Amino acid sequence: MSSTRGNASPPLAELCRGFLAHLAAEKGFSGATLAAYENDLRLFADHLSGRGVSLEDPGAVTRDHVRGFLAELHRRGLKKSSMARKLSALRSFFRFLLRQRLVTANPVQGLSNPRQEKRHPRALNVDQAIGLMEAKLPPDPEGLRDLALAELLYGSGLRVSEAVGLNVHDLDTSSGVVRVTGKGSKQRLAPLSDAARARLDRYLGQRHAFVDDPLEKALFLGSRGGRLNRRQAARIVENLAQLAGLPQHVHPHMLRHSFATHMLEAGADLRDIQELLGHERISTTQRYTHLNLQQIMKVYDAAHPRASKDGKEPEKKEK
Repeated sequence: MSSTRGNASPPLAELCRGFLAHLAAEKGFSGATLAAYENDLRLFADHLSGRGVSLEDPGAVTRDHVRGFLAELHRRGLKKSSMARKLSALRSFFRFLLRQRLVTANPVQGLSNPRQEKRHPRALNVDQAIGLMEAKLPPDPEGLRDLALAELLYGSGLRVSEAVGLNVHDLDTSSGVVRVTGKGSKQRLAPLSDAARARLDRYLGQRHAFVDDPLEKALFLGSRGGRLNRRQAARIVENLAQLAGLPQHVHPHMLRHSFATHMLEAGADLRDIQELLGHERISTTQRYTHLNLQQIMKVYDAAHPRASKDGKEPEKKEK
């Protein structure tokens, strides 16, 4: 097999660039997702190189190679969710090569994702969520920004990437809606709570303190005037949680989970919550029904006269 070391654009890089360009243009994948896919492909290429196979010749890759790659990841102690994502990346990559007629078979075809451990979203209870929203901050531009951001994450159920990606023109506080660009560049309208509208209006009145530039589109700005990033947003939420005295680590996505859980507990329809969250599949939203069921069973066990208080079947009274 000829070596391509030293070439400016080795075939693997060309294939990766073509595949990633396809994902960016046709699928609208984010930069973070594209970087993860590229990393997955490089890991697979490294695995193949130790077995005398290269993605320069993708037709030489067999299902056994893919199985061996998964086994190696398992030996490294990789989480099943991470293994599933890497398998998904390979599956998409070889489907792309099939469409380009660069291979005649998909070696990932028919391989199932590793069985996942059942994980349910962590959420704050209502009192904790309200406590975080009411954390005492000085009414300066940063304090107004931080509380407005938290209200959006919890009050509208936004992903942190969606919140920091908002531009000023996406917001319509008078109508009580915000235009959100979600995964795959899909847009949806999310409602604004009264508290979010009030806090956003107050923040917008002070936004110029970060940067007095009419051409700056970003809604949430950092101390240096640029768009707030996800890491900064996470620090803001963590600070609010500490100020509220919450005994756990709170991250932005937990506020989104809390939004969905509290909506469900209040009687909202699962399909409506799916639309609000921007989930493509109802199965993603159904993760929250477990949390709701736990609450229902807790109330039942505490109140129903026929409920067992210790997990045992109630004793029958003798006649």
